[in-house]
Order: sequence, then C-alpha cells, then structure tokens
Amino acid sequence: MDLLRILEKLDRIEQLLIADKRVLNFDEACDFTGISKSFMYKLTSSRQIPHCKPNGKLIYFEREKLEKWLLQNYKQSNAELEEEALKLSFRKRRFL
Repeated sequence: MDLLRILEKLDRIEQLLIADKRVLNFDEACDFTGISKSFMYKLTSSRQIPHCKPNGKLIYFEREKLEKWLLQNYKQSNAELEEEALKLSFRKRRFL
C-alpha cells in the first residue's frame, strides 16, 4: 500500500471519528466495518447488508443499521449462559 493511500484512509477514519456521521458513503462504510470494498460490493449486490441507493448508483449506509448488522448473531459467553440458567432455575423454584 503506498503512502498516499494510507494517508487517505487515515483521513477518512479520522473524519468518521470526529464527525460521527449518521449516513456513510461506500468508502466510509468499508472503513467503519473493516470490510474490503470487493466484499462490501458482494454483500450489497446480494442484499445481505442494509444499504440505500437513492439514484440507483451511489451506495449509502446508515451507521446505526451497520452497527446492528455487525452485532447480529450474538453468541453468549459461558458466564452469561450460566447466569441466565441460574436466573431461570430460581424463577422456577419460586413458582413451585
């Protein structure tokens, strides 16, 4: 990766952090998610990631929807599962 591309990417990342934009363009969404451009195109073309194409060309993403999409399919840790099991067992004992 040449120095100019690295500096451009750092500038986009800095803008994301400072601006806290609600709507991201394609490049910003790639930087935000860490997904490569080619894979992001694949996700949008197969409609696996929420996005908007207002004029049929440019692709935009809502930051909040991207966050939800990134956090989907959550896997609980063993500690969380054990805590949930304990809560359920205590509830059952109260009703018996």
